[in-house]
Amino acid sequence: MGNSYAGQLKSARFEEALHNSIEASLRCSSVVPRPIFSQLYLDPDQHPFSSADVKPKVEDLDKDLVNRYTQNGSLDFSNNLTVNEMEDDEDDEEMSDSNSPPIPYSQKPAPEGSCTTDGFCQAGKDLRLVSLCMEQIDIPAGFLLVGAKSPNLPEHILVCAVDKRFLPDDHGKNALLGFSGNCIGCGERGFRYFTEFSNHINLKLTTQPKKQKHLKYYLVRSSQGVLSKGPLICWKECRSRQSSASCHSIKPSSSVSSTVTPENGTTNGYKSGFTQTDAANGNSSHGGKGSASSSTPAHTGNYSLSPRPSYASGDQATMFISGPPKKRHRGWYPGSPLPQPGFVVPVPTVRPLSRTEPLLSAPVPQTPLTGILQPRPIPAGETVIVPENLLSNSGVRPVILIGYGTLPYFYGNVGDIVVSPLLVNCYKIPQLENKDLEQLGLTGSQFLSVENMILLTIQYLVRLGQHQSRALAESMLTTSEFLKEISYELITGKVSFLASHFKTTSLGDDLDKLLEKMQQRRGDSVVTPFNGDLNECVSPQEAAAMIPTQNLDLDNETFQIYQPQLTVARKLLSQVCAIADSGSQSLDLGHFSKVDFIIIVPRSEVLVQQTLQRIRQSGVLVDLGLEENGTAHQRAEKYVIRLDNEIQTKFEVFMRRVKQNPYTLFVLVHDNSHVELTSVISGSLSHGEPSHGLADRVINCREVLEAFNLLVLQVSSFPYTLQTQQSRISSSNEVHWIQLDTGEDVGCEEKLYFGLNEYSKSLQWGITSPLLRCDETFEKMVNTLLERYPRLHSMVVRCYLLIQQYSEALMALTTMASLRDHSTPETLSIMDDLISSPGKNKSGRGHMLIIRVPSVQLAMLAKERLQEVRDKLGLQYRFEIILGNPATELSVATHFVARLKSWRGSEPEEWIPRTYQDLDGLPCIVILTGKDPLGETFPRSLKYCDLRLIDSSYLTRTALEQEVGLACCYVSKEVIRGPTVALDLSGKEQERAAVSENDADELLIDLERPQSNSSAATGTSGSIMENGVSSSSTADKSQKQSLTPSFQSPATSLGLDEGVSASSAGAGAGETLKQECDSLGPQMASSTTSKPPSSSSGPRTLPWQGQPIRGCRGPHAALPPVVILSKAAYSLLGSQKSGKLPSSSSLLPHADVAWVSSLRPLLNKDMSSEEQSLYYRQWTSARQHHADYSNQLDPASGTRNFHPRRLLLTGPPQVGKTGSYLQFLRILFRMLIRLLEVDVYDEEEINTDHSESSEVSQSEGEPWPDIESFSKMPFDVSVHDAKYTLMSLVYTEKLAGVKQEVIKESKVEEPRKRETVSIMLTKYAAYNTFHHCEQCRQYMDFTSASQMSDSTLHAFTFSSSMLGEEVQLYFIIPKSKESHFVFSKQGKHLESMRLPLVSDKNLNAVKSPIFTPSSGRHEHGLLNLFHAMEGISHLHLLVVKEYEMPLYRKYWPNHIMLVLPGMFNNAGVGAARFLIKELSYHNLELERNRLEELGIKRQCVWPFIVMMDDSCVLWNIHSVQEPSSQPVEVGVSSKNVSLKTVLQHIEATPKIVHYAILGIQKWSSKLTSQSLKAPFSRCHVHDFILLNIDLTQNVQYDFNRYFCEDVDFNLRTNSSGLFICRFNNFSLMKKHVQVGGQRDFIIKPKIMVSESLAPILPLQYICAPDSEHTLLAAPAQFLLEKFLQHASYKLFPKAIHNFRSPVLAIDCYLNIGPEVAVCYISSRPHSSNVNCEGVFFSGLLLYLCDSFVGADLLKKFKFLKGATLCVICQDRSSLRQTIVRLELEDEWQFRLRDEFQTANSSEDKPLYFLTGRHV
Repeated sequence: MGNSYAGQLKSARFEEALHNSIEASLRCSSVVPRPIFSQLYLDPDQHPFSSADVKPKVEDLDKDLVNRYTQNGSLDFSNNLTVNEMEDDEDDEEMSDSNSPPIPYSQKPAPEGSCTTDGFCQAGKDLRLVSLCMEQIDIPAGFLLVGAKSPNLPEHILVCAVDKRFLPDDHGKNALLGFSGNCIGCGERGFRYFTEFSNHINLKLTTQPKKQKHLKYYLVRSSQGVLSKGPLICWKECRSRQSSASCHSIKPSSSVSSTVTPENGTTNGYKSGFTQTDAANGNSSHGGKGSASSSTPAHTGNYSLSPRPSYASGDQATMFISGPPKKRHRGWYPGSPLPQPGFVVPVPTVRPLSRTEPLLSAPVPQTPLTGILQPRPIPAGETVIVPENLLSNSGVRPVILIGYGTLPYFYGNVGDIVVSPLLVNCYKIPQLENKDLEQLGLTGSQFLSVENMILLTIQYLVRLGQHQSRALAESMLTTSEFLKEISYELITGKVSFLASHFKTTSLGDDLDKLLEKMQQRRGDSVVTPFNGDLNECVSPQEAAAMIPTQNLDLDNETFQIYQPQLTVARKLLSQVCAIADSGSQSLDLGHFSKVDFIIIVPRSEVLVQQTLQRIRQSGVLVDLGLEENGTAHQRAEKYVIRLDNEIQTKFEVFMRRVKQNPYTLFVLVHDNSHVELTSVISGSLSHGEPSHGLADRVINCREVLEAFNLLVLQVSSFPYTLQTQQSRISSSNEVHWIQLDTGEDVGCEEKLYFGLNEYSKSLQWGITSPLLRCDETFEKMVNTLLERYPRLHSMVVRCYLLIQQYSEALMALTTMASLRDHSTPETLSIMDDLISSPGKNKSGRGHMLIIRVPSVQLAMLAKERLQEVRDKLGLQYRFEIILGNPATELSVATHFVARLKSWRGSEPEEWIPRTYQDLDGLPCIVILTGKDPLGETFPRSLKYCDLRLIDSSYLTRTALEQEVGLACCYVSKEVIRGPTVALDLSGKEQERAAVSENDADELLIDLERPQSNSSAATGTSGSIMENGVSSSSTADKSQKQSLTPSFQSPATSLGLDEGVSASSAGAGAGETLKQECDSLGPQMASSTTSKPPSSSSGPRTLPWQGQPIRGCRGPHAALPPVVILSKAAYSLLGSQKSGKLPSSSSLLPHADVAWVSSLRPLLNKDMSSEEQSLYYRQWTSARQHHADYSNQLDPASGTRNFHPRRLLLTGPPQVGKTGSYLQFLRILFRMLIRLLEVDVYDEEEINTDHSESSEVSQSEGEPWPDIESFSKMPFDVSVHDAKYTLMSLVYTEKLAGVKQEVIKESKVEEPRKRETVSIMLTKYAAYNTFHHCEQCRQYMDFTSASQMSDSTLHAFTFSSSMLGEEVQLYFIIPKSKESHFVFSKQGKHLESMRLPLVSDKNLNAVKSPIFTPSSGRHEHGLLNLFHAMEGISHLHLLVVKEYEMPLYRKYWPNHIMLVLPGMFNNAGVGAARFLIKELSYHNLELERNRLEELGIKRQCVWPFIVMMDDSCVLWNIHSVQEPSSQPVEVGVSSKNVSLKTVLQHIEATPKIVHYAILGIQKWSSKLTSQSLKAPFSRCHVHDFILLNIDLTQNVQYDFNRYFCEDVDFNLRTNSSGLFICRFNNFSLMKKHVQVGGQRDFIIKPKIMVSESLAPILPLQYICAPDSEHTLLAAPAQFLLEKFLQHASYKLFPKAIHNFRSPVLAIDCYLNIGPEVAVCYISSRPHSSNVNCEGVFFSGLLLYLCDSFVGADLLKKFKFLKGATLCVICQDRSSLRQTIVRLELEDEWQFRLRDEFQTANSSEDKPLYFLTGRHV
């Protein structure tokens, strides 16, 4: 045995026991032998066997068999069969399955209206070679063109396309039995029977059609491209060796056997651990020294006897059990050779198979056993004789599975047996690494040898009973194949014996006659439709006219989106955002302004209608702006397409839309995406199925993969087939439904989801009528019938029995009570409930019963039979029978439609039910057919789900679970009070505690649901909140509750998580929805707003139509439907004891996937959906015909290609996924709009006083200011920008008259939140890094990292008188921008930045260089001016701090950077502005010098620069509309303009060089005609200015400043007599950017003592010099400015709210708090100052004053008694010198303790100040 594993059983004894067990099993006919392990371990007197004991028994067995054959006289050694006789034998045997006489062949008549002309197919297309020889014929991969001969057209050849696997090779072998071909005339594909094909191509045969007879030639193309007759198809290898069996040979050249020596670790001629060899060539070498050539000559007598798999997909195992397999499923080869009689055939070599699927265990995708197996020579006595008529006697070819021991020699008709290595290949466990074994909890020593595993399997097989072996055989077929088989059995009349069996009732009466009798007895009358007993009869006219009471409790009365659906929609959205943020450049959300979608569904008419209904009721088309309100209803159809033959054209239309709308984000939703996921390439395996490969063709086509504006969302309840090793969806892009039993607010959900898991667990509730049932009586009947009809598929038998059961139950309940005992109690009670419930009230409502019959033919049969029985019993008005065929629309009798309409009340005349939900309340049987249930939702009146036909053919997880998924639904919480605890569905501990012990007995009092939802009972429903919609009696209260102040302004207060915290009908859907949508805003902008408390009114639902939830409202709450399963399914699903997963989870997840290894860890029963996905991705792989099969590992990178824009939404069946993804579309659109919107400041101007207009004003409508009139306007020193609300007022004479109290009240102590408003971005906006588009790509991006080095660093040095030292700045200049600069002759040294001339007129450029200082906003700063400048040439420089330069350079590689010196790393914005201005003046001088040499006057060089903030986003132009006759406020019209327009307009100002600063006003929604009265103002300008650096040469920005630097600079400029002009007809919008900019420093102690320190208050920013005070790590100037803002009460007590007596500030403006006014006075000679005659100042502020400030100047001003003074200097000595120089001690009193410093350490250079009082 080669059994050297440590720790195993003593091999000999184990083998003996196995042999004995197997032999006993084979011999005994009645008793099942004891299992091997009990024999081994439980027999106390077990004697060890010697291996010699076994042999004779096996020999005896052989002799026994031979004797038996000889006695029967069937063993015939006659050698004189002629070749022709053999051929005829073959023909006969292929024709009939047993030794019955041949049947004369009569061809089926052609379908009506089809063409029957010879040489043409039934579709009328020419097939003759002469007509087609020049045509280009497309054939699928793996097909060949062959010529067929028609007996009626001897001179012509007909062209066909045939799968080459069904054709022989050059040696006449290897042809698979059966046929697969396509018609090249009409293009019809997938003919699986040659009979069917020969009919289609009009061969008109008189004998049984055989491919061997009629397919004659290969067709070949000549070099000229002409198709012509090629070589003959070699159907027979050698006439003399032809036999009726099938085998296959390896080409003689490689026909060698390996006799491997025992040293090589092998016994009996082959290794136990096989080496992999070349499967394609059949190479036999095992490697190693033991390989030797065959001892027998390699002549043509050396044949392989191996079967090929019967299905080209390689997935299905050969059927070899239970009676003769049908030709359609056989895997034996035609044309196998037979040796010359008299010769002994050496044991055949075995052809390797390209199979990966083992027969009975999980597949291992290793190359199967490929060596040629040759046993040692055995004495002739060991020869096994193959009887001549073995095949005709047994009707089946025996399969000899190579397994263990030496094969004997076979003599005689060896073609009648098949030798197969399939079994041995199953056990080839891949060589596992030790770490893999550890993961599985195994050691290498624990494996059984291959031989032992084979013996165990055989023991298992022989112990299978007849029924199990049949089940095993049936489970080998795919769904398509067994449906084909059933249809074949019905078409060929094989079922006739079974059908005749059911022609009589169980009592032996003739069923049809009995029914006729009953009909005659009843006469014309029918059973009353409702509100009456079954024996009350009325006339058909009366029955049709009966009108039921209206039913207001309709299933789709209102549609809602529930909290879990919202949550999942948001999960989807955040995953889309994650894709966009991933940096993979695969999705750019900023690019899109619209959302469009299409939903692809499987071929189900009802599913299409259901999806359309959801789309219509959800209003999503209107919400997305895709359709108008009026037309959305009809237009909805364009958004749903089904996977049928027309999809290609519809899909092309959709893809055209995708290509034509690059700014629309399209979402392709592939619903039920697990259905029919076969690949296009495997079309040859289509078995004629229409939907084959369609999904693959659409979802995986190149256009879809490459479209940057298309997201693919695959939705599935059973996603396992999408979660293989080859999956195209990244596991991170899977969105799983939220865990239904852990949600914290399950408590407030009124409905609970009841799914597969709950069904399994419900069996432990211990109730009398369980929800999951198995009909034992029915199963016993089935088993009896299966034994009687062994050749029929069990589903056929089950279906006939089920039809009989329902028919007899109907008869038993109406007329023949004697039949009651012959119906199973289950069937009887279902039918009783179904036909009696309508009779109980006037509404006529009843239940729905689903009978699932996958085969369409059987379903039609069932419908016809049951309908016939129903009608003959007069029940046609009592309940309806509906065929639920996916391919057709629902068909309901008119009187039932009338009943449905009267319940619904307001439906239009032409209304008909289109979905199953439309049938709510209709008493009916739905016979649901089709290969798979396709996600159709059933009404809450569904009470029974009969799945008794779902048996052993459904042994994959998907197949089984999707059948039970039909019954999954939402149920009312009240119904399952007890089970809720058992189910652990309510996450609330206190609720569990509330169920007391006494309640245990009556946990489910109302489990038998009420027979109908009586409308009388709903009178009380006013007090019940139904799905969040309260009825009138509670509306007022809920309305009040829902308007609690928990909702603040939607745009600002709601985070993404609490979008719908309260809603009720009273609150109105619109409002709640607004909150849901707006709540996205701040989330996307990462706001940190706090959660509002959730309002408690009603459940957390959104009264927006969405997923309808099944389950009654009101007091009668719906129970889940009762599910009746077959025994096989029940034993699987009913066995769950614990864990989250049903037992079906241990099955193969889907028929299209295979296990990667038979050794794998088990699926843990508590695995979440995410963990299951990872498990399946590791342990399953796609089969060859699966659409994902082609997505193999990329050999170069070793990774798989995931499609980056593809998501998978998975959740249990009927949980609400459709509603969820429709909601996702809405919030995705909302988010895109948010991305296209920008929050801009919207604040009214402050300190305005319109009552007095300025004395001198220019007339309205002038485009530019006139310098003459402008110079006469006074300067308005008041600051009007609302960002300065909390700033000290600037003193003016007007201020002296203002009442103090008014201002006092208007000031706010607390820092306020600034008002913003959301504005749509326009094409003229400035953008941050998150914006990408084709137009500005060049402007923004660099193609590769190498181009980083394309920008060069240039030092630029100049001396600054203010700083008193040389300043060195760095320019980083990209190659593309070098034209803006002048370099030295050598080209290395930067000399200057080019400036234009004042006289230049270029419409495609702006003259002024634009400087933007930016800090902390490398991503968020609006530094992309491409669109704002309309793409024209401009010079833009980013001014950045040295330490931030690498970040800005990374994000803005194409921008010129001006890098500030390192000493300014901690400086404020004042330093940046100071250096920009200094540099610009220095550059102006350099340019003037350069251009002067070229003969240009100095004053002709353009002296302006633009200084602009990094948050300027949009610019507007305003005009006052003409006032109409009515006395209303004159309107202001505004429109967006580009920055280019604004700059070009201002730059065109006449005599512009006379203005020092030009600016524009800040936008506000409150802009009135009043504020535009004057087109120009002489006042402060901020944020965006044109600065004349020539005129302002001597006015400097204070480079120390952090705050108010612009107000300070404006006041200095104005006091120097220069003009500041504001253009009022332009306005600037500033974006609210939440990061970076002038953010406050986080003030921390210099030396951290502990982490948890209390925040440091501004008054702690200063301290006494040399004190022990905590020193802070912050710049001195920052501490000083912050301190002054908060210290006005301490420093200037007399100034508080005393605006008549301001604080006098000389040469500086500092903010000393909003309660104080500051009077700015310039010390410079000839400066213009405010008139302060008669003003008594309340304080004096001297800040770093220079030599212009002298004692004489100060003596001019008067101060109040007790006024205070504050002198600020750089250090202590200069402080003392200033006091002395200004003779301050004459008028001011100082105390020693009044000296302070900022709280810095000495190395941080603190500032010092002294305070004093006026005496």
